[in-house]
Amino acid sequence: MMALDGIRVLDQTQVMAGPFCSMLLADMGADVIKIEPPGGEHTRREGGLAPGVSASFLAVNRNKRGLTLDLKQPAGVELLKRLVETADVLVENYRPGVAKRLGVDYDTLAAINPRLIYCSISGFGQTGPYASRGGYDLIAQGMSGIMSATGSDGGAPVKVGVPITDLGAGLFAVVGILSALRARHRTGRGQLVDTSLFEAGVALSQWEATQYWYTGEIPRGLGTAHRLNAPYQAFAASDGHFTVGAANDNLWPRFATLLGLTHLIKDPRFDSVPKRLQNRAELEPLIEAVTSREPRDHWLAACEAAGVPAGPIYTVPEALADPHAVARGMSQTMEHPQLGAVKALGNPVKMSATPPRLRTTAPALGADTDAILREIGYAEADVAALRERRVV
Repeated sequence: MMALDGIRVLDQTQVMAGPFCSMLLADMGADVIKIEPPGGEHTRREGGLAPGVSASFLAVNRNKRGLTLDLKQPAGVELLKRLVETADVLVENYRPGVAKRLGVDYDTLAAINPRLIYCSISGFGQTGPYASRGGYDLIAQGMSGIMSATGSDGGAPVKVGVPITDLGAGLFAVVGILSALRARHRTGRGQLVDTSLFEAGVALSQWEATQYWYTGEIPRGLGTAHRLNAPYQAFAASDGHFTVGAANDNLWPRFATLLGLTHLIKDPRFDSVPKRLQNRAELEPLIEAVTSREPRDHWLAACEAAGVPAGPIYTVPEALADPHAVARGMSQTMEHPQLGAVKALGNPVKMSATPPRLRTTAPALGADTDAILREIGYAEADVAALRERRVV
């Protein structure tokens, strides 16, 4: 048994936020049907590893079944409506207004299946003055304030290295969908779930909004430092950098002691968190004058022995190969029918009774079309006719 066994999800999304959302639901056991237009979504062709297969498509479409469907044809819309009768969830990331124009908007489909949970993921949400704008992670990072608070103090704005608003919107969509499923258990009715990249970026700016509201200061880039604690950042060793979280008044004396800087513990510039924050520019070079004399592993071992939280700054390959990442199953190997063994990130949620599983790689374009159509009552002749008209 898996947590979402028996839940059918129609995935009408492309690129990152929507596919990531539906993939997480699929990992938990949902029957996710990936619905693509004729020719497939364009990410299939981004640096293709094989015909119709790309690394970016593989990354966020595992555990799904594939169906091609032309929603610009009335027969395609009719087919989707028949699928909706059997579905629990539909996820789409059209620009607001497109679904209504196609005749597959929430009001239309909820009239067919009142239990349907319809999740829309867009750049700015379904309402508000920017609703009609397209959604891109770069734009959302800039407009949500994230880029202004990333990078070094006084430097140019910097984008977070991972598509944080795309992934954040996908995660918030999962929360909304699962909450709506729980509500439906009580009410018997579905609902519209609406989230966006912009709101994901704003919602993740917890410390930054707090700093502005309660101090009046406009958050700026601090490099690796923390807004509310110090020292809580990266420091240079003789062979690279490592991070230290020695911010509170219990950990700071331990860190200062292992560095041989006990005189700084009672120094009036550094004897409390607010003072260390205020005087961080003075504290950093005093610490790095010591840490730069020894290699990273020396300081990591010393911090571990002293009970001071610390860690290396890994490259992506180092992070994936770390023994802890391996032990937690975060790097997996799957069999792909065209490529053979392919790598995939594991699911970060561990569950004792109904664990998520990586069962299949991303589907080939339309791979399950016939099977899915038979499930909703189409005869072989009907499927052949639809294929001849390029509806599927």
